[in-house]
Amino acid sequence: MTVAAQPNSTPATKGWMFLTNHAHVLLAIVREPTARLRDIATSVGITERAAQTIVADLEAAGYLHRERVGRRNAYTINAAGRFRHPAEADHHIGDLIHLFTNPPRR
Repeated sequence: MTVAAQPNSTPATKGWMFLTNHAHVLLAIVREPTARLRDIATSVGITERAAQTIVADLEAAGYLHRERVGRRNAYTINAAGRFRHPAEADHHIGDLIHLFTNPPRR
């Protein structure tokens, strides 16, 4: 399949996206494990309350662990966690993390 680039196209900020806000929050935490919820929310483009709910979801599902370090939280990701949808359940979230945190080889 050939995909043609759209001239003068910009990334879509409205409508649907390939990654959910849960994936965006997870990746934001991977990039900065001691980030404040406010900063995570800003980087993802959601409210702080939504970020807090997503972090609680991810923690309850075992994808991350939160530890209090001084006045901040530090997060540890469980890269061995598997995707929840049956179509991707044979993949670890570490695969997603690797895809978005390691630059492609050229």
